[in-house]
Amino acid sequence: MISRTAQNALRAVVRIAEGLSSGPVSARMLARELDLPQNYLSKTLYRLVQNGVLRAVRGPGGGYDVAIPAAELPLGRIVDAIDPEGPERRCLLGRPECSEVNPCASHRRWCAVRGTIDAFFAETTVGDLVSAPPATTHRGRR
Repeated sequence: MISRTAQNALRAVVRIAEGLSSGPVSARMLARELDLPQNYLSKTLYRLVQNGVLRAVRGPGGGYDVAIPAAELPLGRIVDAIDPEGPERRCLLGRPECSEVNPCASHRRWCAVRGTIDAFFAETTVGDLVSAPPATTHRGRR
């Protein structure tokens, strides 16, 4: 539903929020932890700084930290900084004009799904993901 870059931005912001107690997180360390090219990640982080999601800290021990408390930072703000016209906002069938007045065959059903997606990104914060317990895998006997 969201671009790979938006997914990586979400991963990066959550990781930065997790490391807040130890200070700013460097792009180099973040790229290594997330297994992403540093140049690509740096451009993504720069866009997040431009949009007020992150703050860049210069100098020794510098890096990135969240500019908004994690509990007040909705995921939608991060996604919108990367994909302001995300794929879920376009016509599912690719029509240039699709609206309530001129709907495509999937318009009404897609609007319902899109509403649920929009609500998730608006109501879920980075703090919700940082404080979530790690997923555990249960292995059955063979």
